[in-house]
Amino acid sequence: MNRNPCILALVLCSLFARPCPADEPARKTENVILVMLDGLRWQEVFAGAEESLIDKERGGVADVAAVRREFVRPTVEEQRAALLPFLWGTVAKQGQLFGSQSKNSVARVVNEQHFSYPGYSEVLCGFVDPAIDSNDKIPNRNVTVLEWLHKKPEFEGKIAAFTSWDVFPYILNTERSKILVNSGPMPLTAAGDTPDIRLLNRLIREAPPFGEETRPDALTFHAARLYLAARKPRVLFVSFDETDAFAHAGRYDRVLGSARKGDAFVRELWELVQSLPEYKDKTTLIVTTDHGRGFSPVEWKNHNTKTAGSAFIWVGILGPDTPPLGERRDIEPVTQSQVAATLAAALGYDFPAASPRSASPIREAFTGQR
Repeated sequence: MNRNPCILALVLCSLFARPCPADEPARKTENVILVMLDGLRWQEVFAGAEESLIDKERGGVADVAAVRREFVRPTVEEQRAALLPFLWGTVAKQGQLFGSQSKNSVARVVNEQHFSYPGYSEVLCGFVDPAIDSNDKIPNRNVTVLEWLHKKPEFEGKIAAFTSWDVFPYILNTERSKILVNSGPMPLTAAGDTPDIRLLNRLIREAPPFGEETRPDALTFHAARLYLAARKPRVLFVSFDETDAFAHAGRYDRVLGSARKGDAFVRELWELVQSLPEYKDKTTLIVTTDHGRGFSPVEWKNHNTKTAGSAFIWVGILGPDTPPLGERRDIEPVTQSQVAATLAAALGYDFPAASPRSASPIREAFTGQR
């Protein structure tokens, strides 16, 4: 029997689908929070409110003067911080942001559909399935990184998803994966019975949905917050939807308001985990979106394969293993399909070794360079 220690190390690494110590430094991350803000454009993320859309005709803005007072500032840096104070005050200072095209940093989707189910599947599976070409409620035939981790003893029962859009039980294939998914009109039943949870469930029952499929983001946030505090999952996936819903409705003022609100929700989640010993300085946060949108003055409302610009996205990463390099510039493009492997890599796992179609992790998020 060959007892070469290097060969033995390689065998063990392949068995447990974890990177070898020679390949990657030991991770401090023990938990990951992945948050997505549906359809929030990279233009707003990196430049703040687009002033040409703060207009009744082009942006459907009800009170132009009030929106300008709230979101317009003398410089790009001040304007984007006014819109997304946590992203720019914390993530950009302590972590990294990808997708600033004015700084030669491009982030994009790989799928050709440029809308939600294909985008979320790409994010969570790490590759494009051409058969996913609609938002229909069809169980995903592909295994997501969340399902793959959930099959490991150390993550079983420790992964949960909270989403505003009620298609996620199908995207995450809950019947097969057995992952806890709280979505759309579902009450929160897995975090105990407290006055806060009873009030939340009443609001979920009584609050009107957006259309037929989406609940208000505030309900999704508070369900995720209460569950995190009570059950302390190791991987938490949260998806907000209002930034997309209000863009489709042509209400740019409400897009801005929902973006700022989503940013505040992410801040509160981050402050909560930093207050808990199970998470403090042991948690990586990934924030991104499922697709881009078209350009102003009209196409900003829409996104699909025929809408120029809707392939471009953005990604923010913050955590104990991520060098604080801020707004990345002059780097090779990153893709949406890299998010799944990046999530796994933050925890010390090699997802592409188990799912060869998956793209590689965003290595810059951990090393600062390719």
